[in-house]
Amino acid sequence: MKMVGNLVQDVRYAVRQLRKNQGFACVVVASLALAIGVNTTIFSYVNRMLYMRLGLPHAGELRLLSLRGDEHMLVHSFSGNGSIGAHDSHLDAFSYPVYQELRKRNTVLGDLVAFNDRGSESVTLDGVARTASAEAVSGNFYTVMQIRPELGRGILPGDDGAPGSGSVVVISDRFWHSAFGGARDVIGKVIRVGATPLTIVGVNPPEYIGAQAGSPAVPELYIPLSLAAVLNPGRGDMDLAGPSLWWLQVMGRVRPEVSKTQAEAALSVALNAAVRATTTLEKDETMPRVVVQDGSRGDDFGIAELAKPTYILMGLAGLVLLLACANIANLMLARATVRQREMGVRMALGAGRARILRQLLTESLLLAAIAGVCGLSLGYTSRNLIPALMKSGWEGGEFNVPFDWRVFGFTAAITLTAGVVFGLAPAWRATRVELNTTLKEGSRSATRSRKSRGGKALVAFQVMLSTLLVMTSALFVRTITKLEAVDPGFRAKGLMLFSVSLPAAEYPAPKDIAGLYRIEAALAAVPGVQGVTASSMPLVAGWQSSGSFYVEGAPVPTKETQGDYASFARVGGSFFSTMSIPILAGRGLNDHDTETSPHVAVVNQALAQRFFPGVNPIGRRFRTSYDPKDAAEWIEIVGVCANSHYQSLKEETPRTFFTPYRQAKEMADATYMVRSELPAAVLLPALRHAVQQVDANLPMRNIRTQQEQIDETMQQERMFATLTAGFGLLALVLACVGVYGIMAYTVSQRTNEIGIRLALGAWRGQIGGMVLREASWIAGAGVLLGLATTLLLARLVQAMLFGVKPYDAVSLGGSSLVLLAMALLASLIPAVRAASIDPMEALRNE
Repeated sequence: MKMVGNLVQDVRYAVRQLRKNQGFACVVVASLALAIGVNTTIFSYVNRMLYMRLGLPHAGELRLLSLRGDEHMLVHSFSGNGSIGAHDSHLDAFSYPVYQELRKRNTVLGDLVAFNDRGSESVTLDGVARTASAEAVSGNFYTVMQIRPELGRGILPGDDGAPGSGSVVVISDRFWHSAFGGARDVIGKVIRVGATPLTIVGVNPPEYIGAQAGSPAVPELYIPLSLAAVLNPGRGDMDLAGPSLWWLQVMGRVRPEVSKTQAEAALSVALNAAVRATTTLEKDETMPRVVVQDGSRGDDFGIAELAKPTYILMGLAGLVLLLACANIANLMLARATVRQREMGVRMALGAGRARILRQLLTESLLLAAIAGVCGLSLGYTSRNLIPALMKSGWEGGEFNVPFDWRVFGFTAAITLTAGVVFGLAPAWRATRVELNTTLKEGSRSATRSRKSRGGKALVAFQVMLSTLLVMTSALFVRTITKLEAVDPGFRAKGLMLFSVSLPAAEYPAPKDIAGLYRIEAALAAVPGVQGVTASSMPLVAGWQSSGSFYVEGAPVPTKETQGDYASFARVGGSFFSTMSIPILAGRGLNDHDTETSPHVAVVNQALAQRFFPGVNPIGRRFRTSYDPKDAAEWIEIVGVCANSHYQSLKEETPRTFFTPYRQAKEMADATYMVRSELPAAVLLPALRHAVQQVDANLPMRNIRTQQEQIDETMQQERMFATLTAGFGLLALVLACVGVYGIMAYTVSQRTNEIGIRLALGAWRGQIGGMVLREASWIAGAGVLLGLATTLLLARLVQAMLFGVKPYDAVSLGGSSLVLLAMALLASLIPAVRAASIDPMEALRNE
């Protein structure tokens, strides 16, 4: 009880002290709250992307299966996350036949489930076409994952029998409210997905956000796995019986008695048997092994690449907090010096050093607690800042960042740590006073110089941290500036883009090609449209298509030589004129390049220089198959176009060829590029009407401008530039406050000395210069240390830069000059105050 009573007494005294020094308290709380709010905001996003589990019972029991092998592993065609490299291959995809066999032979995990993100599907509700994201799941998915629908039921094994046997769909809570207003009678209603009517049998609980916890795309429709073949018949990755394409993600629940090593060994044996039962291995192909990894976050295989950027953000936010703590510690040191006489009197009256230390730490922790509450509120308000910076301008849906116990625990931990960090040193110094010296009149001037050294060192440390943050922000700002200055190789202004996906049931090949061409012709007839083309690939969209490239007359490559590859796109006849890509030799494509005419292509400069150095490529032929017997696929080069960026502005222009989409065997998905000078608000209704004239059930997907498409590929760089610029600005302000505070304190403590100097004939300009020189030394030392630290740590962000080296002279030099200039500006007021001291008044007060 005595301890509790003492604690209450300490808190009351701390409150009285802070009420007496409200200005000091406000400065401390504001600076610390900003730093804590920044850290809470960043951590809440990191928690959402990297740590939050699926909203399922016993999510920790889930295990995700993946494959690992060498470059010759039998999986050469997959749709999922991962890569096949020269020495190591790792991916998360299985073929449907292999999944079925694995499920039969599995004895070490609970029942295996399969699922796959199907992207956007065309959905018709009450005659209005729209898009919705979909996920295909196996019939046992809801049972094994223990998902309890909010309404109705989930997908059952009976729904996942023969293809088309279960024409049912479960919808997400968000889709239920957005499309049906949360009506309770939604069960039994029929919606049209593609060309197939599906009956709604259930609504998922709001906490379930799909099988990928870190993904911003939350599926809205859940369909049986076997239904994928019905919605998209004949489309490669939808063929459930096909063993060639590996596209399914597989999960199961762990058994307590089975170790990870045992599970991997047994499943690898089962995989070997499953593959040999469904696939014929070619010569030199090797068998991958199964890797069992944590599945509590679902399929987060591709989220791992976000780890480094988010951790770098956390590190920079931590530096902001450390800088704020250093700034507050400096203020506390100055305040402790002022309160030395008070501490001396209390100790003379019998207070022990431990009692004084506890009292001052209580004051620090009270300040930190107030700042922590404010910082938590700020973090909650700005928790969706990063998703907003990363969100596409045309994609719907909300990506909300939750505030769970991890965020509260993190904020509480950094608040407590900050209170101890900035309060311990000043509290310790306050208890080290000598009673006799402290109580003597006039003793303050004898110790003031020694006492201010710690404060100056802290300010130099602040400037060092500020230099690191400002220079880092300069590197990222320069990166986004360099990216925005890159010429994409085509004219982006005036281009509107949207995508169309033709339902396979209504548009089987070759009707899909004819349907795309009818849409292109209808769009070209819209008043104000200057050019229109369809393409299998939008340019600068962050992804690409590539395939084999075999030049006629060249040696046939073997498995050892691997052969050559090139990027490609299937485009319309007016592609080059619409995109304003110059034709340098030969001709471009046109409407005469149809399915009945000879197969032709236009290649870019990069491809021509790679495969035809010093030779005119016009008239040469190539194909995308290495089979010498496949003579029907020879393609003649009819033109060479200028280089243009293909996947992103950061990468060099790949060797690329363009073929007419009308000569493709099938193409159900296309992106239309429409050039017009009309505003989007005026043009869009006319374009939508033109598409509906061809097919009223076809929604226009992902409507955006070409510039918005380009901007999306720079989201991460723009997010880093925005956030680090904010960090740098905050650091600059805190550094200036630190420099101003220490110089103002130094001047006030040296008033007697300055008065004597002036009385002995010193010029007032010399006094001001003395203060500025001292500030310059402090700032200069901090900048040099910060520069050295930046060069040492720059390799951590080197891979995230573009067009800028980590030791970029403009970024580092400019940042140094700005910091030195701001430090001198911050010390100008104390310098002027020192120079204006009246020597007689100073000596009289002393």
